[in-house]
Amino acid sequence: MLSEQSAPVVRATLPVVGAAIGEITELFYRKLFDAHPELLRDLFNRGNQANGEQPKALAGSIAAFAGMLLDRPDSRPDAMLARIAHKHASLGITSDQYKTVHRHLFAAIADVLGDAVTPEVARAWDEVYWLMANALIAVEARLYQEAGVAEGEVWGRMEVVGRHRETEDATSFVLRPADGRPARAFRPGQYVGVRVELPDGARQIRQYSLSAAPGRSDWRITVRRVHDAAHPDGEVSSWLHTHARPGDVLDVTAPFGDLVLPEGDGPLLLASAGIGVTPVLSMLGHLSATGSARPVTVVHADRSPDRHAHRDEQAALVASLPDARLHLWYEEPGERAPEASAAGRVDVDALDLPAGLTAYLCGPLPFMRAVRGDLLRRGVPAERIHYEVFGPDLWLGR
Repeated sequence: MLSEQSAPVVRATLPVVGAAIGEITELFYRKLFDAHPELLRDLFNRGNQANGEQPKALAGSIAAFAGMLLDRPDSRPDAMLARIAHKHASLGITSDQYKTVHRHLFAAIADVLGDAVTPEVARAWDEVYWLMANALIAVEARLYQEAGVAEGEVWGRMEVVGRHRETEDATSFVLRPADGRPARAFRPGQYVGVRVELPDGARQIRQYSLSAAPGRSDWRITVRRVHDAAHPDGEVSSWLHTHARPGDVLDVTAPFGDLVLPEGDGPLLLASAGIGVTPVLSMLGHLSATGSARPVTVVHADRSPDRHAHRDEQAALVASLPDARLHLWYEEPGERAPEASAAGRVDVDALDLPAGLTAYLCGPLPFMRAVRGDLLRRGVPAERIHYEVFGPDLWLGR
């Protein structure tokens, strides 16, 4: 909760700070990486820095948090904080790094806003920052404790014991602890961080959902190679596709992620698009392995059947459940489209949605926004619609 002294100052200056937050965060990252080049080399996603998504995500989270402090002073935005904290834990972020961020962020604020940053304004926004930072530090400390590791010590060595081409641009990798022990437990829907050393010596990290059910002695991730004529190729996905073979050993984190299958027997909607199918596979695998009788509506959208990773596996898992239905949409169905699939984009109005539904969405932001909006229009409460973003969360506060 903001203090009585700071709340009116933040309210009065939020429009000014909000209007300049993009410029502030851009300057902040320049200052941060000039002082600590190792952070860009070995921690931050260089691709998301280059395309501007990471600065947008930071700007959105700060503005959203400040707005929530003002609009709902008696509550804390736990969903937003949890998403950020899980991402941070999968990178091994430590509490000391918040001090480094604070120093360069507030230097950027002073440079951009100049004389508008009076001592009173600086104190008020300093309070906003540390309210958010300390809340995240507390959540991350709990996550590290639950994982049984010291702060930031999330890395382990995993051997690639299997590799399978799922589609032209998606490959699955089966991983097992290099020390011969069984892989640690995780919750269906969680992800791991994978760190690789690139040709220029940088050690870049990306998160990948665990795409098979828990309870096995190994893990599986499925990696879509990021290749788009309009953007640079994905550094880590390209490296894994080109170099990772059985017998190789990778640095992999403990599992994290808050979009997980809930306990209970209530009806579920599992909606995915593209490589967003991966956490859904883990959830379906767990439901199948535990003999669940929950009503499950499964929706998947893709460009074409040939681009649909794990298509046959997903269909088999749905068929193994006594009360599950699979609905497929393809933008380019072609001749290989399953008989029950539809052409075009997902039509939520075509679904029979039971009362008390809990929805889980994973895929590109336009897909999730469209499906979420349609679900809200169908009467599904906002608190029952959960989502996972692959990459910086540009949806914060929306």
